[in-house]
Amino acid sequence: MFRMKKLYVRFEKDETRKDIEIVIKADKEDAQVKKIIESLTRREPEKLTLLDKDGHSCIVDEEDIILVSSDGKSVNITTKKGLYRAKLSLQSIEDMLGKNFLRVSRFELVNLKMVSKYDFTIGGTLRIEFNNGMETWASRRYIPLIKERLSGEEGYLC
Repeated sequence: MFRMKKLYVRFEKDETRKDIEIVIKADKEDAQVKKIIESLTRREPEKLTLLDKDGHSCIVDEEDIILVSSDGKSVNITTKKGLYRAKLSLQSIEDMLGKNFLRVSRFELVNLKMVSKYDFTIGGTLRIEFNNGMETWASRRYIPLIKERLSGEEGYLC
């Protein structure tokens, strides 16, 4: 357990800025500072409005998404509960979703929390298996980016 240090909070108006900058000043980056940073950077999971197979609008939590894929004409979202269609582009959806999503090809995003296994083949391709038994393949072009991203994620690359 750590002793909470006294916090001093103030707002400084800066009309030249279009964004928000938060600076934490302390003698060291201790548990309290890390907790403050974590609370400031935590985001609520997105809720996407999608279309079911009958064309009815439904709300889907990003945590339920397994795979987002595009065939060039439409964007399909596979969840734990079924397949949905999005009116947004793949890029728009990628921009909305959190850090648990990774682009594995020009046409697909995967939810890293839903992946059970990665298999690098002798030919240099990457097979991705999901918890529900589904699988997809990463594009060779994306493999260096995938390796770089996953090497920083504890427990993802085996």
